[in-house]
Order: sequence, then structure tokens, then C-alpha cells
Amino acid sequence: MSKEKNNISTYNVLGMSCAACALNVESHLKSQQGVIEASVNYVNHNAQINFNPDITDVQQLKIAVQNIGYDLDISNLETSVNIYDNEKSLKELKKNVIGAGILAFPVFIIGMFFMDMPYANYYMLAFTTPLLFLFGRKFYISAFKHARYGQMNMDTLVALSTGIAFIFSVFNTFFPEFWHERGIHAHVYYEAASVIIAFILLGKYLEEKAKSNTSSAIQKLIGLQPNKVMLINKDGSVVEVEIDKVVKGMPLLVRSGEKIPVDGTLYEGSSYVDESMLTGEPIPALKTENSKVFAGTINQNGSFKFIAEKVGKETLLAKIIKVVQEAQGSKAPAQKLVDKIASIFVPIVISISILTFLVWIIFGGENGFSHGLLTMITVLIIACPCALGLATPTAIMVGIGKGASNGILIKDAEALELGHKVNAIVVDKTGTITIGKPQVTDFFIQESRLNKEILLALELPSEHPLGAAVKDYLITEEITPAQIKGFTNIIGRGVKGYYNEIEYWVGSPKLLDAYNIPLDSEQQKQFNRLNEEAKTVIFLGNTTSVLGIIAIADQIKDGSKKAIKELLDDGIEVHMLTGDNKYTAKAVADFTGIKSYIADVSPGEKGDFIKKLQKEGKVVAMIGDGINDSEALALADVSIAMGKGSDIAIDVAKITLVSSDLRNVPKAFRLSDQTVKIIKQNLFWAFIYNIIGIPLAAGVLYPFNGFLLNPMIAGAAMALSSVSVVTNSLRLKYFK
Repeated sequence: MSKEKNNISTYNVLGMSCAACALNVESHLKSQQGVIEASVNYVNHNAQINFNPDITDVQQLKIAVQNIGYDLDISNLETSVNIYDNEKSLKELKKNVIGAGILAFPVFIIGMFFMDMPYANYYMLAFTTPLLFLFGRKFYISAFKHARYGQMNMDTLVALSTGIAFIFSVFNTFFPEFWHERGIHAHVYYEAASVIIAFILLGKYLEEKAKSNTSSAIQKLIGLQPNKVMLINKDGSVVEVEIDKVVKGMPLLVRSGEKIPVDGTLYEGSSYVDESMLTGEPIPALKTENSKVFAGTINQNGSFKFIAEKVGKETLLAKIIKVVQEAQGSKAPAQKLVDKIASIFVPIVISISILTFLVWIIFGGENGFSHGLLTMITVLIIACPCALGLATPTAIMVGIGKGASNGILIKDAEALELGHKVNAIVVDKTGTITIGKPQVTDFFIQESRLNKEILLALELPSEHPLGAAVKDYLITEEITPAQIKGFTNIIGRGVKGYYNEIEYWVGSPKLLDAYNIPLDSEQQKQFNRLNEEAKTVIFLGNTTSVLGIIAIADQIKDGSKKAIKELLDDGIEVHMLTGDNKYTAKAVADFTGIKSYIADVSPGEKGDFIKKLQKEGKVVAMIGDGINDSEALALADVSIAMGKGSDIAIDVAKITLVSSDLRNVPKAFRLSDQTVKIIKQNLFWAFIYNIIGIPLAAGVLYPFNGFLLNPMIAGAAMALSSVSVVTNSLRLKYFK
């Protein structure tokens, strides 16, 4: 059996306004011949489509989407990256919210308290008309467009309820005698229509605000790769070319401070390269002949030449971008349920309103038509999904605000929904549990003052990052450098120079062998202890003896041990994954109480470990700070970044700890628990409101006691339901 051909691509969907829209597009795409799987995400407006290119193509899929009133943006076919930018939409929504709010306020005041004032109806008409058809025009345009294709969404319900209420009110404003002759007061419902539009716009704005910046992580990842590269010609000359001109096998030059453009192998020169975006480790890696270099990493000093081996979508950076994009575009399980509810809510409500109208006409007697029209409008007004639309975003906004005041930045509902369910945490070491910067931890120098001056003089011109840690340490002690001559860099081992004609050196233990200098018993004891503590040890010496031992390590943050104990006490598994060596990993794990740890892991292996835990049924949180953690952060159910980490890790993560203090992780989970409770309460009351309100609006009590819900009361009840949801959400401000 031949393997089925497929092509997985991501495109922006245009014209979506609610979760029901996303479900409409998704189901329609799945029904197309040649489409293997499709997933449409309303949050980032992306459609991930897996299709067989032998059966269909992107152009056919675009036409299929257009046939149901939406569109597929296929303008970016040459790259796998499609970014939805909602900044323009957010600005327009903000303008509409403010405008609608200004106009709705006087309409509400007149409609509720000053209905008997002269020309009240005309004043309300004057305010309501621009509110509905200027600031709220998108609801009507969207509803009309989707009606042409037999589609319904939340805009349909908003447009029907407010449109019918407005038309009915205009009729009653100019022809009140029609109802007076039938013994019915000619009510107008301008305030209901106005308040509905104003509140729904506010809900849309809050929702869009929560969705903002979803693409910034991918934009910054793309920015890691330079646009230009230095190509080496056959005659040895160097020419600058566009990066898309680079192919496998080309020789390239990278100068000091430049980003490496593609993956390859170094063949001439040497340098230290900052690979923290991949490894997360703060100490740059020494690159010499035959060393591998990767796109997006930064050459710190010196220049070197390398052969391009992986370009374009094959580079490690491109693969990280792809994983991040796919993970951001995936849906949370709960969101799929919300989509289904949204897809059936609108047609059910419309069906109930029509059924109500018909039942009144048939069984309502001489006032059947007028009562039927009133109850139909009342059903549409009271069922307007304002409270439902505000239930989640208001709780999110208050929760986010409360989190921010505690140094916890929470991005969206998904993190709040799942945070309290986390039962397994994968945590990076460097910059997360530890500070992320090499520091001197132990310092033993003989004849201290002069030797410290010699040590500082040797380290000042050194390009090695460990030298920077020593310089920082000595400068705080106000040491001034000695006059060193003949400074020489011993690549990969250390540096040397002369003071008063005596040769001094500082560097790794390898120099002990080079100078054939033994350690005395006390020095050996210190060296063994420091090695057991997984610290990096360097020596100061001359040609005959060792004059000092300096230990350098990335220190554990003050709150890390307490935070990890609290998480373990709460029954949460804690796994430490690090690109550092096993000795350092063990030392950190032992100190913090972590039983499960893995050293020497790549970014991809971190992601694989998270997938493994998820397959075991765990709800997994990933905590990291580096670009190398971005893939794992994107794959995790809940992703947490350190505020002092890389911008990309922060953008990918759903939660950011501003202070980079792990003690805020348990607090974030508690806030998640409280917020989810509030969201559930809001949704419960929103649904109960509809379950009770719709039958009342339809007139179910009329045969028993003559009660018929007035549309004005329905409008007030709708507004009250929204206020109650917001008020309930504000209780989160008192969370501790």
C-alpha cells in the first residue's frame, strides 16, 4: 500500500468574528476532497491544513473558503510562517467601544428614567441610529454576508435582536396609534439595542486584547536570522549576498559580533560563539576547525569561515520556528467544546424566537400577532450572548491584573484554564533555577594583594567569559591591575604574561600538565571538593608553583529550593532538564531536592520529554528562560518564562514571572485555580440566565398568570446579567 501524499501548511483565515466562524471554516475544509485534516484557530486566525497535493491545491481551498463567506490568505506561499496581526482590529474596536459607550449612556438614562419627557423617543432615535449603524455596523455586515451563504454566527444573533428591536422602535416612534388602537402601549426599545451593541463591542475588545501579541514570538525568531551573508568567492574575495541565495556547500565568512546565518561546519579560524539560544548555557562555546555552528547563534569575537550545510527550512532555527508556530496554532480541548456550544447556540435561539412567534399567532387569539412579535423580540434580546461573551474575558482581565500586581504576567485563558491542573513540571536549570551568569564562588590566592593585581591584569584583556566573572569579582575589591608584558592567549586553556620578568599564567587544569606543576595536598583537597560541587576551577600560577585556585559557578537563586519544595509538597512532579553536564546537573538537583533530572539535553529532546509526559496523561508545565526552551515552552500545556530571560521565551510562554523568582510558580497556580472558579461561576450564571430567561421571554407563564416579559425588562435583565458577571469577576482583586 502506497504512502498517502500530504502537505501541511498554515494560512490566515480572513473574515472570522467568533468561535462559531472558526468551526464553520474548519468543518467546510474537512469536507473538501483531498483534505486529510484541518484545524482552524480563532485566537490567531490560523488554519492548519493537511492535504494531498495530487487531489487538491491551495487555490481550490481558497475558493472553497470564499464560498462560505470567508477568505484564505495564500499570499505567503514561499514560507511556512503566516502571522495574524490584530493591532489594526484592536484600534478600531477601541474606537467603536468608546463611541458606542458615549452614545449608549444617554439612551439608557432616557429609556430607563425619563421616558415621559417630551420628544424622548426622537432623542433616543438620534443617538441610537449612529451607534448601531456606525459603531456597530460590522455586526450587520457580517450577519448579512454569512446569511448569503446559509451561515450563522454570534453576529447573526446580535444583528437580529438589535435590528428587530430598532425597526420595531422606529415604527412605534412614528406610528404609535397602531398599538394604541389595539389597547397596547407603544413601547420603544432603543436602550436595549444600544446597550446590547455597547456591551458586545466591549466583550469583543476584551477578547481581542487577550489575543494580541500571539505572533510576536515567531517574528522575533525570524529576526534571529540575518538577511545578508558574506559569501567567499573562489578567488578568496568576499561579497555580501541575500540569505535566500545561499545553498548547501557554499563557503561563508562570519565576522566578530555577527549572527551566524545558516547551519554548517567551521573550516578556518576560531572564536567563542554565544549558543545560549540553543543550549541555554551562559558560557559561549569555543569553535575551532570542524566545529558545528548554527543559524541565529552569535559570534562573539574573531572571525571564521564555514561551509553551509543546512539552509532555509532545514536549519535548526527554522525547525524551532515551525514547532512554535504549530504549537501556538493548536487548540486546547476545552476550546473545542466552546466552539461546539457556540455553533449550536445561535441557530437554537433563532429557532426558539421563530417558534415563539408562530405559537403566539396560532394560539394567541386576537392579540396573537402583536404578542408574538413582542415575545420574538424579547427572546432575541434576552438571549443575546452578552453575559456569555463577557464571562471569560472579564475574569481573565481581572486575573491578569491581579497576577501582574504580584509579578506574574498571564497571557490568556488557556494558561488560566490549565494552570491549576498541572501535575508535572519540566524546569530548565540555567537562568531558571540558577542565576544564569557565571560568578566567582571560591577564591584562594597566596600573597593575596600582588597576586590579585597580576590576576586582574591577566584577565583584563582576556576574551573568555570566565575571565569576566573574575574581573567582576576583583573590581569589587578595588584591585588595580599590575603592569603585565607579553600577554598571550592560550586558546582553549587560558592566558599568560610577564611581571618583573617572571612568567605568570591563569587558566584551566590543563595548564598544570603543560607546566608540569603538581598540586600540594591542601590544593588537591580544595580542587577535589570544588569538582564534586560541579564548579569550574581555574588556576593562577607561575612556572614553578600554583599561586591560587578560583572556582566559578552559576549560583542557585535564593527562592528556587523553597519553590521546588512547595511544588513537590503539592504533589507535582518536578523534572529538571539541562544542556549542562551531568555533574553540574546532579549538584543543582541534590541541593534543590529534585529527584528526576537529565543532563546534556538538546532543545528537541526537551520537547520529546514533554510529549512523553503528555502521553502518560500528565498536564505538563514547562519553565524556562532561553531561546533554547522556546520549542518545549510551545509544546507544554502551560508554559512559564523567566522575566529576565530571552524575549522569545517570554513571547512563547503563556505565563511570565517578572522577577524570575520560582516562588511565584505555586502562586500562579493558585491564581489559576481562583480564576477558573470565577469563569465557571460566570458561565454557569450566564447559561442559567438564558435557560430561565428564554422561556419567560417566550411567554411560558402567560397561560397560567398572564405574565408577559416586557422587552424593556428583558433589555434591563440582559444588562444586569452582564453587570453581575463583571462584578463577580472583580472578586478576583481580593485574591491573596
